Amino acid sequence: MKVACVQLDIVFGDPKENFLKVEEKIREAASLGANTVVLPEMWNTGYDLTRLEEIADVNGEETKKLLSQLSKELNIHIVGGSVSIKKGDKFYNTMYVTNALGEVVGEYDKAHLIKLMDEHLYLEAGSEKNVFTLDGVKMGGIICYDLRFPEWTRAHSLNGAKVMFIPAQWPAKRIDHWKILLQARAIENQSFIIAVNRVGSDPHNEFGGNSMVISPWGEIIWNGANEECVEILDLNLEEIEEIRARIPVFSDRREELYR
Repeated sequence: MKVACVQLDIVFGDPKENFLKVEEKIREAASLGANTVVLPEMWNTGYDLTRLEEIADVNGEETKKLLSQLSKELNIHIVGGSVSIKKGDKFYNTMYVTNALGEVVGEYDKAHLIKLMDEHLYLEAGSEKNVFTLDGVKMGGIICYDLRFPEWTRAHSLNGAKVMFIPAQWPAKRIDHWKILLQARAIENQSFIIAVNRVGSDPHNEFGGNSMVISPWGEIIWNGANEECVEILDLNLEEIEEIRARIPVFSDRREELYR
């Protein structure tokens, strides 16, 4: 798996500009040889929540169209971070995943809404897991604040996910939590963690970058700085089964104790 982490700044409340930038970065990643591209959270609008009625992607149609077209044209998978969308009269923070055929194989509404960023005042929480298959491997995706709920990541792992994607807009003042939690999720689930945070700022927050790729053993393969970049990493997914055989955490679980 040759994955591209697209760490970028997001133009607050300007979907047109952000769509142009994301297309440019996806094309750059494909030109560098990536077969899977990962984007950050809420990249179409940023956290301009008060204007969602004007700027959210209606039914996610514009996002799905762009990701599907680029996946098919460039022969790449795209884990589309997340975007703000409008469904009916409600708004969601939604991840779309497209495969190299241009098919939407994953769709997920963020399950845990963070009150510190007023999500609960404007967005609806999802209630479905996000497990999908790319190149015959089951993978999962959660979004930002979901990271603080270890049982949610574990639920995806128990449903077969061996790679977890975590797009985010994680503030700089809590970036130490981000790093520690990502390593913990990798170690306890014996999975690759591919986490892409944004950089820059909006009227309310400074964001911390430090996107990370972590092995199933908990080793930090890559830790980004706090600037825009497209980083390509070559991952050996066979490591997952090797590490799970070395310490059989999943077969040693005592589920009857966890209720």
